[in-house]
Amino acid sequence: MSRIALIEDHERLAGMVRKALTEAGIEADHFQSVSEARYGVSRADYAVLIIDRGLPDGDGLALLRELRAAGQMTPCLMLTARDALHDRVDGLESGADDYVTKPFAMSELVARVRTLMRRPPALEELVPSFADVTVDPRQRVMRSSTRSVRLASAELQIMLCLAKAAGATVRHATLEHAAWGLGDAVTPNALEVTVHRLRKKLAAIGTAAQLVNIRGAGFALHLPPASTDSPEPVDSSRRQPSH
Repeated sequence: MSRIALIEDHERLAGMVRKALTEAGIEADHFQSVSEARYGVSRADYAVLIIDRGLPDGDGLALLRELRAAGQMTPCLMLTARDALHDRVDGLESGADDYVTKPFAMSELVARVRTLMRRPPALEELVPSFADVTVDPRQRVMRSSTRSVRLASAELQIMLCLAKAAGATVRHATLEHAAWGLGDAVTPNALEVTVHRLRKKLAAIGTAAQLVNIRGAGFALHLPPASTDSPEPVDSSRRQPSH
C-alpha cells in the first residue's frame, strides 16, 4: 500500500481524508503541526505530501518552502480555505504541485493524489537545455555556465516545456497545463506573473537566452541575433609599407 503524509490540524477532516485515502489503497501518516511534520517527513520516504496552510504553529506554505530549500522534492498538494487567485499562485510558486480549496469533495482529493503519485520517475532524470541554459528538475534549479538560480514549481514546469521545445513556440494552454494542471481554471495573469519572474531569473544567471512572447501563439526561448556592428578585422598582411 502506498504511503503519504497528511499534515492537517483539524482532526475530523483529517480522519475523513485518511478514510477516503485508505479505501483507495493509499495509507496516510497524520501530522498535526509544522514541528510534527518536519520531524516525520525527515525520517520517511513519502509518495505525496498533503499540507494544510493553517497549522497551529505556523503556515504550511512556509513549511513547504523550508522543505524545498532543503532538497525535499516529494510532490505536494496544498489544502487551504483561501481561494483568492494570489493565494493559489503563491502556493504554486512556493513549490506546491497542486492546490485544493476547502470545502472539497473527497473523490476529487483522492484523484489529485493519485495523479501526483503517477508522475513517472524517468521524467525527473531529464535535464533539458537551451543555448547555455540547463534546467535540472531534480535539483529544481536553472543554470548557465557560471551561475544558477532555484525555481519554484510552476517556474520549473514552464522552463522544462520551453527548454524541451528547443526554441519552438509553446502555447499558453500547454504551459498552463504543465504548471498548474487541469483541475482549476488559471487566469492569463498567473502565467504572465510566472513568465515575468522567469525573465528576471534568466537575467540573474547571465544568459543571453530570452523568454519572448509570440503574440497570439505562446512563449518561446530565443537567442538575440549576433551583432553586426563590430568593425571588420584588419588583415595585417595587406598593410601598405610605411615610407
